[in-house]
Amino acid sequence: MAMSDIVSWLMIEKGWRVIASDGGALGRVDEITGDSGEDIFDGLSVDPSLLEGPRYVPADLVGEIRQGVVQLTVTHAQFERLERFKEPPESIEIEPQDASRSQRFVVSLRNVFRRQRRP
Repeated sequence: MAMSDIVSWLMIEKGWRVIASDGGALGRVDEITGDSGEDIFDGLSVDPSLLEGPRYVPADLVGEIRQGVVQLTVTHAQFERLERFKEPPESIEIEPQDASRSQRFVVSLRNVFRRQRRP
């Protein structure tokens, strides 16, 4: 694949360079948010430096995606005004009200183990 080939958001990996609309460096991809099964891209967490926390970049501000590089449609100044990234809430399975006690117990256990497995 040539360096100039445009790729899907599904190819983005942690550590890819993120640049502003004018080509200036903004940081590195820290996290990708979305649903790959449904091909829904939500956005990126971009870490500008070790001293600052990651910023959240909504998908509509992402321009071209090329192998190893994500170019945004905003300038460096606009990027600086973006919100800090907040970890998305974990999904929890909820049973209907008419579920039996044993079904509720099993769901509760699954939810506890999901929380413990999170990195």
